Amino acid sequence: MDLEDNATIRSQLRSVSEESTLTQPAEKAPPSKAGGALCRPGSSTFLLLASAVAAVSGFMLGYEMGVISGALLQLRDILSLTCQMQEVAVSALLLGALLVSFVGGYLLDQYGRKFAIIVTAGTIVVGTVVLVGFASFTALFLGRSLVGMAVALSGTASCLYIAEIAPHDRRGLLVSLYELMVVIGVLLGFGLSHVFAAVPDGWKYMFAAVIPPAVLQGGAMCFLPVSPRFLLKKRRQEAALAVLEQLRPCGADKELRSIQAVLREESQHSFLDLLSSKDNVRRRLLIGVALVFLQQSTGQPNVVFYASTILQSVGFHSHGAATLASTGLGAVKVAATVPAVLLVDRVGSRNFLCMGAAGMALSLTTLGMVTLQSHANATRICQSPTHTNHTNWLHNISSPVLDVLPVLREPVKVTGSSNWSVTQENWADTRSRETAEKFPGVDPEPKQVSGVLKWLSLVSLLSYVAAFSISLGPMVHVVLSEIFPLGVRGKAVSVVSAVNWGTNLIISLTFLTVTEKVGLANILFLYAAMSFVLLVFVIFYIPETKGQTLEQISKELSEKNNLGETICYRVRSKTDSFTMVKPGEKTNPN
Repeated sequence: MDLEDNATIRSQLRSVSEESTLTQPAEKAPPSKAGGALCRPGSSTFLLLASAVAAVSGFMLGYEMGVISGALLQLRDILSLTCQMQEVAVSALLLGALLVSFVGGYLLDQYGRKFAIIVTAGTIVVGTVVLVGFASFTALFLGRSLVGMAVALSGTASCLYIAEIAPHDRRGLLVSLYELMVVIGVLLGFGLSHVFAAVPDGWKYMFAAVIPPAVLQGGAMCFLPVSPRFLLKKRRQEAALAVLEQLRPCGADKELRSIQAVLREESQHSFLDLLSSKDNVRRRLLIGVALVFLQQSTGQPNVVFYASTILQSVGFHSHGAATLASTGLGAVKVAATVPAVLLVDRVGSRNFLCMGAAGMALSLTTLGMVTLQSHANATRICQSPTHTNHTNWLHNISSPVLDVLPVLREPVKVTGSSNWSVTQENWADTRSRETAEKFPGVDPEPKQVSGVLKWLSLVSLLSYVAAFSISLGPMVHVVLSEIFPLGVRGKAVSVVSAVNWGTNLIISLTFLTVTEKVGLANILFLYAAMSFVLLVFVIFYIPETKGQTLEQISKELSEKNNLGETICYRVRSKTDSFTMVKPGEKTNPN
């Protein structure tokens, strides 16, 4: 979900090109072959390969987000996970990401993007081995936390790396590879969850599938160049120039000077400048923080992490059916992200945000109403372990199954060293008693949800995911990269990123517990209300930046406007784009 680390990319994406425009008038720019902004890359294949290798970080992040949904269905039975333990298992990834966000910027500045990607690829392998090598809750938590640290730092490093090696005229396309790889990773995570849903110890295969891409990325990065921007920060000008000439022989000198100018601007600012009222920096920071908070408060992280669990509660009872339906969510995320990436420069990020927020509010309201009709299952979203994998009963002394064995009316038949078989009638009777004790007033036997309600809930969930993926998913990164001044842009994005991971952690860590208290339907209605708040917030406080340079955007936002002022727009007929004007300002026909 979510992901604000990409905003740093966009700042690199446009600021370098605009800096070069400022240092030399456009009319004096040399022809394409002589260099300058019009030059094409010297080696398109090599540039695309380097960007694709770095973007694998996005794939691994998306995969880890998606795979836990199906793995949790097996783990909660095998490890006898309580409601709170399931939340911790899911949120361990986010906790690791949050912790590394506080020191990630320092590590990247000290050791570089390339080195960070290589090290984090190895960390992902180590964390995964810990996770699958020991079937315990402690190993699950430690392994997921290590992987979370790795994918978060790797994501930031890869985004910066792509932005810093890509030329101006292709940077937007190449940077979009990361966002696309994230949703592809989510899709594959859902897909493999379905493939291994009925396989004994299938959760191990689900988690282990991330090892091959991690190994390939770490190995391939060893043969790719270091970021020229990092080399300049380390005062290695000749090495930086050599890398630029390798990537695009023409215009390397000019781009080198542009990067140096940007670095000088950044060095003149500190974190304290984020609290300054000068140029409305503090107001812009509050807008960025509010945007990512509302992004997470619409519930998208929980839909990704707990997709299979939610689908089981609305009628897709079997593991296979739930994981297959969740795979559809991943496919929709990919399908909706592609047009958003391709059309953002024509439609505008603000328009996408408005459409997405409205779509999410409508879809969540519908899903909540459908859930109310299937309340017998919706109130039991956090289910007790059912121990479908009986080989683990004797290895967990806290297993609730051992507690209920004395009430069985007939002898237990032993079919193997640790494989127990109980008659279906007695087992159902025991499970009913357990459920009646833990959920007073709730029918202990899951009732079948009507086909209409079941499929309507799936359609509503798919619509919600599509609305998010075409708006908040990619567009938040665009907005955050454009609303901050150049000198504090990286620092502001790092603060917003920490808020994003922290909010994501809190929401995911409490989802099952809160749902057990108030019911899934009420949670969905709350998410719908937050989507409506997001829509109002975007209308009043998010400017449309389509067709404007970063300097033009910064000038408009630096005006001493009150937070309650409405940002007005007018349509320019010739360019078919929006221009931001202050209330009451007279506009020219053009």
